[in-house]
Amino acid sequence: MEDDVLRRIAEALERLAPPPPATPDLGGADAFVWHPELGRLVPVLKVSRVALALLQGVEQQKGILLENTRRFAAGLPANNAMLWGARGMGKSSLVKAVHAAVNAQAPGSLALIEIHREDIRTLPVLLNLLRPAARRCVILCDDLSFEKEDADYKALKSVLDGGIEGRPENVLFYATSNRRHLMPRDMIDNERSTAINPAEAVEEKVSLSDRFGLWLGFHNSNQEVFFAMIDGYAAAFALPISTEELHAAAVEWSMTRGGRSGRVAWQFIQEMAGRLGVRLTG
Repeated sequence: MEDDVLRRIAEALERLAPPPPATPDLGGADAFVWHPELGRLVPVLKVSRVALALLQGVEQQKGILLENTRRFAAGLPANNAMLWGARGMGKSSLVKAVHAAVNAQAPGSLALIEIHREDIRTLPVLLNLLRPAARRCVILCDDLSFEKEDADYKALKSVLDGGIEGRPENVLFYATSNRRHLMPRDMIDNERSTAINPAEAVEEKVSLSDRFGLWLGFHNSNQEVFFAMIDGYAAAFALPISTEELHAAAVEWSMTRGGRSGRVAWQFIQEMAGRLGVRLTG
């Protein structure tokens, strides 16, 4: 009688327990967006990106990230990467372009998964879903940073190299940020002034960036690099305009935008293509 009661209690508890999460199907696309409210990955059939060859002024960063990603796709050791620095210099574009280049050489080898900054606290859930997956995955968090009273950085720090489970072997984490240390300076200074041990408090904040094996810096471009970006786009899309006219218009455009960057160059090319009646394809 007692055994029967215990059995029924156990069966009732099993019915109440949530079913184990199903391993996501990563075969339907090469890119996905993580939607934690749905508890699943939504496929992206067409990724918004530019070709790797069109990214100018970041040759060193391009080579390092491409080699790191190739090794990871081949099952070799690779590092999580932080791409930090000036706005609009192609940080997230480089990640997407490298993913496409690696998959072009080894079709289907990598899935690119985007996680939004506001969902970073659910990263451990996503990793547990991906852990049993056969396909290798690069998780990208674009424009990652943390503000005051934001404790989400602790979840990220434990995921990168902490915890008893560790990062799954089939997952790599890439992040882009305008900040080198992901925290605003006043947040770090505040930790220093209010902590019992200021040095340890600051070290906890700064050590988050240290958990990325690769730090790739992106800096504002000079006019020579800006022209190289413009010329590369113009040649790729066969814009019917002379180099002299193109450069003169580019200088004027950059002055109205208050700077030169990869984003400004791309916006300029879209403007010129529209003026010239050229559709940007390819």
